[in-house]
Amino acid sequence: MVDPTSDLETDVTEESAPWCATCGDPIANESTHRVVTWIDEGTVETRHFCNEDCRENWNDER
Repeated sequence: MVDPTSDLETDVTEESAPWCATCGDPIANESTHRVVTWIDEGTVETRHFCNEDCRENWNDER
């Protein structure tokens, strides 16, 4: 898995890329990549999104 705090560069493959929490597409080499991160009972939770529209349409489970 790619470090969620790093930029996704051109060397990220679909197999190693995170998946969009809304549409389910792999987020490889997307310049519009968005991440939401929070702490839940001492554990870091992260959701990736391929763009701002997917982030806004996310059914936030928090």
